[in-house]
Amino acid sequence: MEYRIFGKTGLKVSSLCLGTMTFGSNFYNIGAVDQNLADQMVAKALEAGINFIDTADVYSYGESEIILGKSLKNLSVNREKVIIATKVKGAMSKEALHGTGDLNNVGLSKKHIIEACNNSLKRLGTDYIDLYQIHGVDLITSLLETLEALDILVKQGKVIYIGCSNLASRHIMKALAISQLKNLSSFVSLQAYYSLLGRDLEHELLPLCIEESLALMTWSPLSGGFLSGKYTRDNPKPQGARRSTFNFPPINEEKAYDTIDVLLGIAKERSVSPAQVALAWLLHQRGVTSVIIGANKMNQLEDNIKSADLKLTKNEIDMLSEVSAVKEIYPNWMISRQNVNRS
Repeated sequence: MEYRIFGKTGLKVSSLCLGTMTFGSNFYNIGAVDQNLADQMVAKALEAGINFIDTADVYSYGESEIILGKSLKNLSVNREKVIIATKVKGAMSKEALHGTGDLNNVGLSKKHIIEACNNSLKRLGTDYIDLYQIHGVDLITSLLETLEALDILVKQGKVIYIGCSNLASRHIMKALAISQLKNLSSFVSLQAYYSLLGRDLEHELLPLCIEESLALMTWSPLSGGFLSGKYTRDNPKPQGARRSTFNFPPINEEKAYDTIDVLLGIAKERSVSPAQVALAWLLHQRGVTSVIIGANKMNQLEDNIKSADLKLTKNEIDMLSEVSAVKEIYPNWMISRQNVNRS
């Protein structure tokens, strides 16, 4: 297992991060891992050298955090040897989700963040959270309010680092500026969607992370299972596959099949799974700190972990990058044009 520096923190995290969105039983038909299987998965991840685990309070309305906390206890894991990341923002009840009641049990207000953090600590069975991330932008709450709340938690010792997820570049830069201006704790990381079929973040977010030395954690590296090899032109809707009930994240399917064709070819040539090749491509990308892998079956997790040892050739990386490339948008193409021979 390779370990990479987490942004500017000096913290060393495994290049693969165990995602626990599948832990529990009530999250967009994804939650399917019970306590027994979770214990096995956490044990397998730790055995493989993974020291980084990501969850969120909203996953199965807190059930994922509870299961993860119990797994660490059941396995007698030394808390100091594991980096736990969780998130806040999502509605923590069906009433809050639909706006029919429990109106403040959602969002990024100071009240909700502080209460949510305390609840996450209880569910996880720990005194502190290594990385506490806002799960998205809250358009009705000021960033200053949110950052002040996160800073309080850091000063109280309940949170060590703060990060963000699913924010636009303008939100991140605004937050970084506010933190510097007000002398508040600052984001050290971004968790964002990135895969062979989801490369939009290369326009602005990836350069921002590199320039500002933010760690980048990538979610859904297999695009909701589309890059697992199950989906092909001849079998676009495999029985029992996740996307048959939860078609997320969105992809351009026609372009995706072109990528699948190349992916399958490389996988066959290397005698590995398509998923391993897709994950390995991502691990080779500049700016990527840790790739979040999640599974609802042990064999899926075991297969994904093997990607950490798969070294693709330059030609293989170029083939995958070319077939899945996104068209450069303005002003990026103008910036590139105006800076030829400047570096």
